[in-house]
This record gives sequence, C-alpha cells and structure tokens, in this order.
Amino acid sequence: MARGELRIYLGAAPGVGKTYAMLGEGRRRAARGTNVVVGAVETYGRKRTEEQLIGLEIVPPTLGGDVDIDAVIVKKPHVALIDDLARPNSANAAHRFRWQDVDQLLDAGIHVVSAMDIDELESMRDVCVAITGQQPQGTIPDRLVRGAEQVELVDATPEALRRRLAHGNIYPPDRVDASTLEYFRAGNLAALRQLALLWLADRVDESLDAYRRAHDIDAHWETRERVVVALTGAPDG
Repeated sequence: MARGELRIYLGAAPGVGKTYAMLGEGRRRAARGTNVVVGAVETYGRKRTEEQLIGLEIVPPTLGGDVDIDAVIVKKPHVALIDDLARPNSANAAHRFRWQDVDQLLDAGIHVVSAMDIDELESMRDVCVAITGQQPQGTIPDRLVRGAEQVELVDATPEALRRRLAHGNIYPPDRVDASTLEYFRAGNLAALRQLALLWLADRVDESLDAYRRAHDIDAHWETRERVVVALTGAPDG
C-alpha cells in the first residue's frame, strides 16, 4: 500500500486562517467527488470557520477529544482533514501527539491535510520561545514536515492579527488573558512571521535545487540574492 500524502497549512501564529484554509481545501476536493472526512477541527466558535464545515462528513472524536483513528481508517476516505497537528493527546490515546495519529493515517494510505504554527516545528521551538517567552503545546519533528508533499503559507500581518484578536475573531473574549496579549505583541508577531517566511523560502530553495538536478539544468538561476566577498589573500584579509 502506498503511503498517503501530507499537505500542511503553515502559519506564523494562531488566527492567520490555517483552519479556514484547510477546510476550504477539503470542500474543494469534496466538490470534485473526492471522499473527504474531518477527523479533527477546532473552530474556537469562529462563525466563518464553522460555515466551512457545512456539507463535510465529520468523524466524532474519542471521549478524550482525540482523533478516532480506527473510525477514520474504517471509513477509508481518500482525504482526512486533521487540524492542530502538534496537539498533545489525552492520557488514554494510542499516541502521545496528534502528529503521530497523522503518521498512522498516512501509513494506512490516507491523504491528510493539516495545519500548524511555525513555533510548533521542533527545530524552531527554542528560537520561538526566546521571542515569545511561551512554550508551544507540542512540537512536530522536522522530518514529518519536510516530508510533506506540500507546505503552504497562510499569512497575515501583525496589525491584522491584533485586530482579529481585539474583535474576538481568534479566541472568545473569556479566553484572552495576559499571556495571550503578551504573545500577540506586534514585535513578536513580526518576528514569528519572518521565521515562517524564511523557513518556507529555504524549503522552496531545496525543492528548486532538486528540480534542477532531476532535469539536468546547469544554468545558474538568479532566484535569490547572493553575497560575494573578495579577499586579497594577504594575512590581514
């Protein structure tokens, strides 16, 4: 059995629209006749996000709120939508983290569309904690993310995110506390956005290099800035 393909919607922070984009992709595929199920989704009461669920089949979570892996596999969908890739599972779950649930679904030949923030990438955790002062709920190994068939950036400016937070369009007002406001400082959001953009740019660069090698393209393409340093070779150079 061929392993399923993983598509990830990557954001700099909560509220950029990752879940909305994920559900939108599911709706487009379902409209084309693809068998799509929703294995996990967190709308935080966002009306527009909840509207994206209309018409999609939802596999209810377990009593612990985890993905019901067995139920999803029994349905044999072509695509499963699994939100919040880094989320820790409950104590009674088969796996510790949701990304491990996704790994199992991929092994079962099911394509998965998911979503994550840049601070949940294992290699980015420390630098993101240094910026925000807050630990992510869980982390995802780089090998899973780099092995994804597609990683698409869902972007929003810090100003737009702060407006969404103020209007209650990211979390309900009763969930916004001092730590949330600290996380959503304009400087923090700008730094996280830069990290997400740079990480994705590096991945695109790797894909381009692989394409050029596969097609024996030796010509130099000026797709990125280059720094050239000239030295004389003298001892004080």
